[in-house]
Amino acid sequence: MKIDNISKQIIRFRWLIILTVILGTAFSAFQLSKLSIDADILSSLPDDDKHALLLKKIGENFGGNRMGIVILETDNIYETKVIEHIRTLTDTIAKIEGISSVSSLTNIINIKGSDEGIEIGRLVDEYKLPATKEAFDELRSNIAANEMYKGSIVSEDESSCLVVFTLEDKADVNTVAREVLDKTEALQLPEKLYYIGSPMLITYIAALMKNDLITLLPIAFLLIAMILFVSFRSVKGVILPLLSAIIAIVWALGAMSFMGYSMSMISNNIPIILLAIGSAYTIHVVNRVDQLRSIADKNVVRSALNYVILPVILAAITTIIGFVSFIFGAYLEMIVDFGIFTALGTFIACLMAVLFVPAMLSISPGPTKRKLTRRDENKFIEKRILLPIKNLLFRSPKLILWMWLLAIGISLTGIMSIERSVDIQEYFKKGNPTREAERIMVEKFGGTKPVFVHFKGNMQDPEVLNTMMQTSAYMEKSEDIYTSMSVAKLISELNLAITGKREVPEDIAMVEQLWFLLDGNEVMQRFVSEDLSEGIIISKFKSPDNKAKMIFSKYMNDFIKENSREDCQIQITGMPFVDITMDRSLINSQLGSISIAIVFVIIIVGLILRSLINGVYAAVPIIAAIIILFGVMGLTGISLNIATVLVASVALGIGIDYSIHIISHFNEIYKKTGQLEKSINDTLLISGNAIIINVVSVSAGFLVLVFSEMVPLQYFGILIAISMVSSSLGAMTLLPAILIMIHKKKT
Repeated sequence: MKIDNISKQIIRFRWLIILTVILGTAFSAFQLSKLSIDADILSSLPDDDKHALLLKKIGENFGGNRMGIVILETDNIYETKVIEHIRTLTDTIAKIEGISSVSSLTNIINIKGSDEGIEIGRLVDEYKLPATKEAFDELRSNIAANEMYKGSIVSEDESSCLVVFTLEDKADVNTVAREVLDKTEALQLPEKLYYIGSPMLITYIAALMKNDLITLLPIAFLLIAMILFVSFRSVKGVILPLLSAIIAIVWALGAMSFMGYSMSMISNNIPIILLAIGSAYTIHVVNRVDQLRSIADKNVVRSALNYVILPVILAAITTIIGFVSFIFGAYLEMIVDFGIFTALGTFIACLMAVLFVPAMLSISPGPTKRKLTRRDENKFIEKRILLPIKNLLFRSPKLILWMWLLAIGISLTGIMSIERSVDIQEYFKKGNPTREAERIMVEKFGGTKPVFVHFKGNMQDPEVLNTMMQTSAYMEKSEDIYTSMSVAKLISELNLAITGKREVPEDIAMVEQLWFLLDGNEVMQRFVSEDLSEGIIISKFKSPDNKAKMIFSKYMNDFIKENSREDCQIQITGMPFVDITMDRSLINSQLGSISIAIVFVIIIVGLILRSLINGVYAAVPIIAAIIILFGVMGLTGISLNIATVLVASVALGIGIDYSIHIISHFNEIYKKTGQLEKSINDTLLISGNAIIINVVSVSAGFLVLVFSEMVPLQYFGILIAISMVSSSLGAMTLLPAILIMIHKKKT
């Protein structure tokens, strides 16, 4: 079917198109009320990853793997009123549904020997809190004497204390964490409280995401609307681009909700991205309609559609490829989901631009001649930007090429300096209470990232328990591990109380007797499975540095390889190991997604334009823009993380549109006239005008993210704006310069 026939059918069925869009939007808007936010990285780990599998297994068998921490900070922990507040805090958290265990100074197990035998109780008697100097001195000595507790529940400077809680495996993280926040803050304790651990971070991030969507998205819409009005000088020029973007956002998020997906810390970028894409496609349609209305009166919408339908569809296809490429090589499922639904939103935005917008334009009256004349007088972009670019292109195309080569060369040096980071703490601004909590945990309690060493064997076998002790001792030699806890250490503490030796008894019968003393204590469910065939060591990792995590991973894996055996199988997991895998995936998914996208872009553009070389030409500016993007990241110290890893593919998907519109428009005019200068001139003045309007409006929209509470989103907005400016400059300078030089050689 010829393009003109397609355009004719779109105009013919305009009312059906409009009605369908209204109904679809109403249905999708209804689904939005059911859309939830889930910022949990653990739930996004792939099912086939060994660390993810082991983490989930530990969560199921040992009362959960999600640990939250409340830090109570004061001048001196060892005061009666402070101990009372710690007890109140502990009891309050323990009563919250979804909490499997709570440990603090006031309820933690204490083992000590006496003339009457072994006494297993609590460090602090809840019915008789310490009130004298002697009682507090005894409490200090009891903590210092126990290797599991020293520096892990009370800081060595005695200014901070931890209340550690674990969520049940099936508990709703956001609900439980929010209740912890609400109920502990409602106590209005005089001490300062900080919250840390994955459940609290997830809840904080979810709240920040919701706040950003509520506050920043409307600001972005308003800013883009103002720029569009200045550019088009018409209400339609403002309403239609924004309306098509809103519809694309509502449909995409409605589909996400309808299919049972949640918004993640990655997919919260979807509305801003679709705002860019949805308005961009429509801007080209409206711009071409305006241009034709200045020279014709009849069938303007149909004629304009004949010009833009192919480049808009082609731009959408290439953009969709950019997003779909995230499916390949992405470690986190949230990145895969982001790719799928952003691609869906792009497809919907394309449909709105080529179906809904023409339908709306065809039923609305065109501007009066007076308005057209007034609009023709608005030639700022043409006179101040486009014509100077055109003149420079024909005067010095080689100079433009050399300038781009210089920019690329400088950027390549910056690429070598790019750092990677998967530390979720970087989501928060400096001075944020969460960052302060992380600092306290690292400086006073040995870090926040949980480490689990899993053992499979008879947990009452002295040899297995001794292997656990050896593993703990080996772990604690690492500068990033301060202490560790396990059932083996509990047994050794019991043995110390009886024999005076902190070791596991060699006789299994003796172990069983000691075990009997611990049986039924709630702490046991954190360390051993019900059938006593599995056990874990729990520890915390200090450093946020990826290199330190990799060193520790090799350090522990070498030990496990030497000591794991059939009757005592050892595995290790935890957030440092997940971070290592995520770090590797940042590079793999980045290189994989970009490579796949570029290859497919070249092939598809080449096929549709019936020239593979045109596909290569279209890809050159965006490749240059991506190199500059990474160069800026390296030179400015912006790290590659789970948010900024999306930028290059998003930039490719959006930026390639500019090159497609330029090369499509150029080929169309050059085939008709055979005149190089006229082809470049008309292409820049028409498509270039739409590109500049789009870049300015959408870059302004993305720069609103600078005011986000989440640091990676701030960088995301800045980097996307930079990539849009550089890719548009590439499409309007580098690409025409290449075309001029090639066509001049032919003639």
